[in-house]
Parts: sequence; C-alpha cells; structure tokens
Amino acid sequence: MTVKRPPWKKLAAVAAGLALSVSLAAPAGAQTTPERSPSRTAALTGGTPRAAADTVNQLDASQVVADMGAGWNLGNSLEATVGGYPSETAWNNPTVTQALIDSVRAAGFRTIRIPVSYLNHIGPGPDHTIDSAWLNRVQEVVDYAHSRGMYVVINMHGDGYKTVDGSWLICDAPDQTAIKAKYQKAWQQIATTFRDYDERLILESMNEEFDGQYGEPTQPCYANINSYNQIFVDTVRQTGGNNDSRWLLVPGWNTNIDYTTGDYGFEIPTDSHRSPSVPGDEQRIMISVHYYSPWDFAGEENGNITQWGPGATDPARTSTWGQEDYLDEQLRKTYDAFVTRGYPVVVGEYGSIDKSSHDPANGRYREDLAHTLVATAKEYGAATIYWDNGVNGQYGFGLFDRTSYEVTKPGIVDAIMSALGDDDPGQPSGSGEIVGAASNRCLDIPNSSTANGTQARLWDCSQSSGQLFAHTSAGELRVNGKCLDAEGWGSAAGTRVVIWDCSGGDNQRWDVNSSGTITNVHNGLCLDANGAGTANGTQIILWTCHGGVNQRWTLR
Repeated sequence: MTVKRPPWKKLAAVAAGLALSVSLAAPAGAQTTPERSPSRTAALTGGTPRAAADTVNQLDASQVVADMGAGWNLGNSLEATVGGYPSETAWNNPTVTQALIDSVRAAGFRTIRIPVSYLNHIGPGPDHTIDSAWLNRVQEVVDYAHSRGMYVVINMHGDGYKTVDGSWLICDAPDQTAIKAKYQKAWQQIATTFRDYDERLILESMNEEFDGQYGEPTQPCYANINSYNQIFVDTVRQTGGNNDSRWLLVPGWNTNIDYTTGDYGFEIPTDSHRSPSVPGDEQRIMISVHYYSPWDFAGEENGNITQWGPGATDPARTSTWGQEDYLDEQLRKTYDAFVTRGYPVVVGEYGSIDKSSHDPANGRYREDLAHTLVATAKEYGAATIYWDNGVNGQYGFGLFDRTSYEVTKPGIVDAIMSALGDDDPGQPSGSGEIVGAASNRCLDIPNSSTANGTQARLWDCSQSSGQLFAHTSAGELRVNGKCLDAEGWGSAAGTRVVIWDCSGGDNQRWDVNSSGTITNVHNGLCLDANGAGTANGTQIILWTCHGGVNQRWTLR
C-alpha cells in the first residue's frame, strides 16, 4: 500500500476436503493503492539452521488458495524505518511477540503476510551481505507463525519507494546493472535462509514497485520490474532445498489490477529452474495485486466519504465509483488473465480506514466491503490478506491491539470469516474412525481421556468419542478437543503418538496419503502400530515409512 501523507508509511479448501473425503470504475490506475508440548520453545528460536528440511506437500493452484484461508498483514512493523534502516518499533508499534501471532491465529486467520524492509541493512557490493541480526529477527517472526501451522508470506517491502531513506530498488534509476546485482544477492541470502521451510512459506519478490507517479506505466521502468521478478524467481529456485517447488509471488506495476491484467507490459516470469517433481501442467507462481477502491472511502483521511455498498443510506457520503459492480469487474479481470491459466492471484492487501469519528455507522460499511471483497475473491479463485497497520481509532486499519492482543474490530473479522464460510475456523468439520489395515481395530485414546500425553493405541472399534477423529483446516487430527501429536516434537523412529493441547505446530499436522499411510508433517514419519502388532492395546508410534500393513489405515 502507498499513502501520500506521510509517504508510504500506511498511517497510523481442497486439501482439507481430501481428508474429509476419506472421512475423517474509476479510470484505469485509480487504485492507490496454555501448556505446550515439551520442546515447543526450542522450535521458536529464530536465526538458527533447521535440523532438517520440512516435508513439502505439492498443492496445486486451487488447493493452495483454499488452504491459505483468511489472511492478515503484520503491517508497519518489520518494514518500519528510521534514518535508512529498518526499525521494528519506529512507527509506534510494539515489538512483535508470539502472543500477538497466537491471537491472530485464534481469531481464525491462517495466513500472515510479513512486510520486510532491508535498506541499509544490505551491505556494499559485491557480496551485499545482509546484517545477520536483522535476518535472524525476520526468521524469528516468521517462526512465530510458521510453527503454529500458518502460511507466511515475506517480501522485500520498502526498498522500492523513492520516499524512503535508504531505498535503492528504483525502477527508473540509471544504474540498473548495479541494482539488479544487489537484488540478486539479497534474495539469494533470504531464500537460502528459508529454503528448508515447507510449502506454507511463500516468498514475494517486492511490494508496490513503480515510478512514484500515479499515471499509466512507463518504460523502461515496467521492463525493469519484469526483470526484477525474473531475477527473483531464478535466484530463489537455484538456492535449492524446498525453494525449487515453493510457491512464489510476484506483482505487476504498483500491484494495480488494471496495469497488471491489461496491455501495459506485465510479463509473468518463466520458471525454468523449478523442480521436476512439480506436475508439468501446474504452475508455482502467484500474482500479487492490492485493492483499496474506492480510495475516497478506503484511504482518504477525512469524513467526506464514509459509506460503501448497496446498504449505504447517504448518497452524499457514498463514492460515485468503486461499488460492488466495479469490485466484481476488477477481480474477474484477475481471474481471466491469470487464474484460468493456473496462476493463483493473491490480493495481498485490502481494507479501509476507520472513519467512525465522522460517521458512527462507518464500521458497518467497512465490514460490508471486507465481506464482499473476500467472498468475490473466493469466487474468482484468489486468496486475500487484510492490511492491518497496527493503528486503532481514527484513520487506522487495525483489527488487533498489539499490546493487549485483543481483537478490536470483531465485526470486520467476522465479516471476513463468514465470507470464506469459516465462521468457526480450526474446528472439526467431520469425524470418523481411523482403522488399521492389518488389525481391523481402531486408533483409540484410552477411556476417551483428554489428559495431555495420553498415548494412542489400537482397540476394538466402538464409535466411542476417543475413536472419532476430525481433520481441521489446519491439518490437525482432533479428538475430544485435543490434537494428535508427535510427542515432544520428536523426529526419531519410535516417537510416541499422544494427544496434547492443540497448538498449530507441525508436530500436530498430518497428511493422509493415497497409499493409506498417515505422515506427520514435522518429521515425515508414518503412523505405525508398534511391532506390527494387531492386538488390543498395541501402542501407536511414529516410524520410518515402509508401506507395511501396520502403517496403512482406512478412514471411515
């Protein structure tokens, strides 16, 4: 998002379905655009190498959009700057904490976008080394969300704004050779840091890149933006690990829908270095757009336009453009240009500022816009990520108090969730038994216990509550309000399978495979009847996958 005053600062379900199926107009350019598993703490330490690469699920375009669910921006934090350097608290937001991210997740959001600036934390050439303390902090905040089972989007945010001290990714600057070399080195380091993360980590090349003017795109500026995107894709892919099949997100001119979908010069990067494990008829590139229309309602800091949509009661306070028909037309353009070709669209920012000090009914219209945008985007195959700048009160976008972690705008949150049909996100949407192929006995929690650390076992199927498991949208297997868990974040063969308070961690996420095996996302090990036992009381553990009958399960 860009804001003219002050410059740029932004003022103050297919994957789930698989588990269930086995039963468990303005003119163009007007957009301005409690208790935890024992080793959880260690898993949250940022800036350290991962012990092993995460297991990657190859999700196609429709699957990844459905899996991302409702999205939220951690705005005005890691992209905040002072004196040419990123500074997390420079724009009056507190230091980001695990508790904040947990609050966002508890509200139902499944994706967090973390805008990041680098600026003078990038050193001189030829290596352009990024300050290690800053990159470690970025990784730490990513881990706050990723360790909770959320999708995370990180980008290079403020480096392309002429109005920001220390900016350098300027598309109409004269020395493009030097800029592109610096850009390549920066993304090489960022991508290497995150190459072992699973598919829930999405890298975004840049933010609202343009020449700083709000007219039509110019050349060679647009050609340079296309070049940046191509350098980004090639560089990330060639760092290896899971980056060779990761979903990557790229914008067109200023993330403007018209200038990205229309005949203005946007080119989708080629993807010649991606893994051959990706099906040939699928893409792994997403297109980024933002939506703040109509701007006089969504972003202008005055009380002139405070209402939006068919429910508006005062024509004088309602914009003459940018209503439901325009919104539908804009998102249809993204569908026609990209989604039909297998490229998902991500509305990486949207929202409207708080004008309730001018019109007490303003909150209702903000809710209407959010609901309509998210519902329409879902219809057209796009994911959505709400812009929250941490500011609550007049002209703020905030949904959460970042000090108390309380939801401040429950009406907008509810509007977003209801638009996705996710009014009670994270809760089971179906349940059934998990039956061993060798034993014909059920996965069972003894006596339907809810005590943390209770180990799962085989037992005669009885339809008791301790045998009815449900798959949530986050990939958990829930039973009696608890989650099936790889105990202590274990990664060794023989790790006990227990129940524990649901935390959203990868050790509580499970993949149900077509072979009949069930694998733990954290360690890639298979759900296993210990010692190939078939008798009542046989303990359930995790073991190296071999496809034997004691590792195959029927879900019914």
